Amino acid sequence: MTDVRRPSAAQWTEQLAKRELPAITSMATTLDKFANDDVSSIPQLSQAILHDQALSSCLLKVVNTTSHASVRRVNTVSRAAIILGIQAVKNICLTSKILEALLQSENLQPAVYERLLMLMANAFYAGLLARMMLPEHHEDTKEEVYLAAMLYHIGETAFWSSGSALSEQLIRQASALSPAEFGQYCRGEIGVSFDELSIGLVRTWNLGELLLKALDAPESRTVEMQAISLANQLSAAIHTPPRNKADFSRLLQDVARVMKIEPKQLKERIKQTRQLALELLQSYGADVLQSHIKNLPSDADFIDITPVIAPVSRDSALLQVAQQLQQLTLRHCNINELLSLLLQQAAAIFAFDSCAFWILSADKTRLESRSAYDGQGTQNTARRSVAISATHNLFSLSIQQAQPLLINDRRAPQWHNYIDEQMDKLLQRGTMALTSVKIHNKVIGIISAQHLKTARPISDEDYRQFCFICDYLNMCLSLSTAR
Repeated sequence: MTDVRRPSAAQWTEQLAKRELPAITSMATTLDKFANDDVSSIPQLSQAILHDQALSSCLLKVVNTTSHASVRRVNTVSRAAIILGIQAVKNICLTSKILEALLQSENLQPAVYERLLMLMANAFYAGLLARMMLPEHHEDTKEEVYLAAMLYHIGETAFWSSGSALSEQLIRQASALSPAEFGQYCRGEIGVSFDELSIGLVRTWNLGELLLKALDAPESRTVEMQAISLANQLSAAIHTPPRNKADFSRLLQDVARVMKIEPKQLKERIKQTRQLALELLQSYGADVLQSHIKNLPSDADFIDITPVIAPVSRDSALLQVAQQLQQLTLRHCNINELLSLLLQQAAAIFAFDSCAFWILSADKTRLESRSAYDGQGTQNTARRSVAISATHNLFSLSIQQAQPLLINDRRAPQWHNYIDEQMDKLLQRGTMALTSVKIHNKVIGIISAQHLKTARPISDEDYRQFCFICDYLNMCLSLSTAR
């Protein structure tokens, strides 16, 4: 897509707010008419809600689910509004319309719909976690923080729900890139960042200064801003735990510090908040999101990716890698995590000078190096590129045959026509093994394993075991993306 064709942030905002999500825009406009004054606004807002039977039913279900409810069951909208207060009622109405509108998205590709559900669940959970973090604050402040945390990523959520023609192209990169890289990639293709879309929607819907400040000035260190940021981090980390347990522990400590409690107490409050989230999602008619509200991760959910040093045996080291790949697959991690684990561990186990993943470009004319590791576990993130469309070389041969190659003697007759200037520079005076990376038997790139400079051969046994663990990776990649 050229720059000329890219819609501006204002155009994207208008399309999402008015054409894709008109129900949310209408509700936000209606709620904006009522001042945050319980005495004057509750009767008027109650009357407005009564005209929407589905919304009235939802409000009653929510008030009877939350801890705000009295011992007696609440049966009227006016009574619910009095118990909850005007700000809480507004948030319930808006939350209901947001969940309803986003879940009605039609004809979405399965991978896009799955990402939408994940983002919606994480956002809803983040709102409740943010409110949990401020137990001593006034109820109106807690409601404001809840809304800001829940809508922090509304720009991205709204984009995926829109079924944009770009979504199918973008979602293919979601698993292959880190979250930061994926955000940059999407910005380049869409023309605006998801944060810019969030800011535009928040301003269009007039959803409050706190949320705008959270998006516009995230560096602010007020306790409310910290709660909004930490809640979103925590919600995402619970859904997809980081590979390192220490990183998650530090996040819990940061939250506990804000709440001035011990991490052990925090974990109990998170469990209680999760249960509330499950009950509220049922009240909102969004049961489909419940499976994404996960328990706190256990030790088995964390995989510290460190080089295998002096393993008891080669076989036991490979078994360890296979088990780690399996654990990542069961967690439905992204492709980048699986590849990073394989590259780092293979380089260490086989003492390769370089083990790299090369991804096939969208137009299938080039292979581009995403990441590489040496035998000491050091990562090389320098981007390299090899042309394969207009030339015959080892990389193009590997892609065409979708079979592994072992190049121990570059002067051997079978390689004579496949070592061009690019391959000569890459091989140096060393040896190389190549194997294709496949998802559902579709080649997406190759892995190169090398001994550099000296003509140190790769033994047949090393080659066989290297191919085995790469084949196991391909199986895990296919299972991980079969959702």
